[in-house]
Amino acid sequence: MSGTITGQSAMARLVDRLGMPPSLAFGFLGLLLFMIGDGVESNYLSPFLIHTEGYSESTTAFTISMYGIFVTVGSWLAGTLSAIIGPRRVMWIGAATWVALEVVFLVPGVAMDNHWLSISAYALRGIGYPFFAYAFLVWINLATPARQRGSSVGWFWFAFGAGLPTLGSLIASGAIPLIGEYPTFWLGTALVVAGAAIALFGVRDRTWAGPSGTESAGGEMLKGLTIAWRDKRVAAGAFVRLVNTAPNFALFVVAPLFFIDQIGFSQSTYLAIVTAVYTANIFANLMFGIIGDRFGWRRTVTWFGCIMCAVGIVLLYYVPLWVGPNVLVVILCWAVFGIGLAGFVPLTALVPSMVSPDDRGSALAVYTLAAGLSAFVGPALAGLLGGAAHMPVLIWTFAGLYVAAAAVTYVLRTPSDPGSPHHVAAGHGPEDDKPGSTIPRQHTASENH
Repeated sequence: MSGTITGQSAMARLVDRLGMPPSLAFGFLGLLLFMIGDGVESNYLSPFLIHTEGYSESTTAFTISMYGIFVTVGSWLAGTLSAIIGPRRVMWIGAATWVALEVVFLVPGVAMDNHWLSISAYALRGIGYPFFAYAFLVWINLATPARQRGSSVGWFWFAFGAGLPTLGSLIASGAIPLIGEYPTFWLGTALVVAGAAIALFGVRDRTWAGPSGTESAGGEMLKGLTIAWRDKRVAAGAFVRLVNTAPNFALFVVAPLFFIDQIGFSQSTYLAIVTAVYTANIFANLMFGIIGDRFGWRRTVTWFGCIMCAVGIVLLYYVPLWVGPNVLVVILCWAVFGIGLAGFVPLTALVPSMVSPDDRGSALAVYTLAAGLSAFVGPALAGLLGGAAHMPVLIWTFAGLYVAAAAVTYVLRTPSDPGSPHHVAAGHGPEDDKPGSTIPRQHTASENH
């Protein structure tokens, strides 16, 4: 018995050194599998709907846009509902919604050739992954001490980005030739179910799984709506987060057309390039989480996030035009942008640290709203600016947005930022937020067993 306890303690110490709260280790593993399942379809859904199912390009664009709207709604509600009913329950709702609506999308929708049912089910499914993933992000922020929060959210984005689109695309590229496009959707669904089960049943410590807000449900919803006006730094952080991934979601729409039709890559080569680029991104998520805890959250976002992305998005367009379909060169150029996306990781720790513990769920609600909104804004901007036929306009618009976001980061200052001259050392002040210290929590008996 003592050997088992010692082994568990050694494993907990290892997980802690890696930058994760040991109590949530299975949650990170479950999130990884869930997002792999969600990401399986990310780079072949559009061609499948158009070429296999007979959707028009406009109907496909409408379907993905509606999905983006519900991702946005789910992203905002995830933080607020986590404060009201607890992040674990929100994760349950997200997982159940994802699976149920995917079944509707695939069976009475796609299999029975009912286009409008397919569109409706797929669009509504958009609330699924934000509920699951961003509620877990709230759980992480509640359970992790400030000294470790940058590293911990780095692990979150590592798991998130490893699945969507990196390993998801890799699995799709291998599965489609073997079992076909339609069965590959079911493979993704199975991975989502497995990930949800591991996260929801594997995390045994429910201390931070319950409601964290001190207001009534109506009060929490109101706080989630008004905090951006009450604290302009939260609004500024939301803008930076919106800019973070809006161009990336736009690339999901236009990059296949640009790199396949204009540059000359095959679909399989393009998918391999995407996998390589976002593999670099997921490891960079870890790196910048650790760097942010040392170099400073805000400074990391400014220089390694905003400025690096501005340079990278220009490179990934112009260099392939000059050199042609050179796989290595394209991977290197696109990786500058992909690694720059990871430079925004410390923003996840920075935004909730700018407000009082009681407002942290509301601040995260605004932050995740911006994250979800980027899934709509990016493709919408791509359409409004002319799509792949007008790539220079798109590229310079997004580069300008990244430079603007870099300027906005200078208002994101907080004493808990490790790079702040007024930083409160972990364990020496209220900003340490060690579990059991300053963040009020409420939970029912059912959340504590």
